Amino acid sequence: MDILVLIGRVLFALPFLAFAANHLTKTQYMAGYAQSKGLPAAKPAILLSGLLLLLGGLSILLGIWADLGALLLVFLVPTALVTHAFWKGDSPDGRQAEMTHFLKDVGPAGAALMLLAFFSFVGDELGLAVTGPLFDID
Repeated sequence: MDILVLIGRVLFALPFLAFAANHLTKTQYMAGYAQSKGLPAAKPAILLSGLLLLLGGLSILLGIWADLGALLLVFLVPTALVTHAFWKGDSPDGRQAEMTHFLKDVGPAGAALMLLAFFSFVGDELGLAVTGPLFDID
């Protein structure tokens, strides 16, 4: 079971680490996109979201307070609401594209919430992790 959880942690974390790299290395481009969506203080928001993606992804990948890492990734819900408001789109194609991006944010956020509960429930029994969970959710 431990190896399956480790493989799952790796597969779950990899996209977040790739997204973090984009946020932190293509900040200007991503801030322009965020600003076009009406996000105030777009550049600091992109840097903060990149940091959350990096910390959350690494935490889950390495098993260092993986429950906290999962919680950090829940920021994807407000991000989806602000930057991918598909219901505001002008064209059917634009609405569809934004809905796809919206769902690609909220789906992993839901999985992160489940991981938060799972890591907390399993506690130190997780195995193949550096630390146990930070939170004790019953």
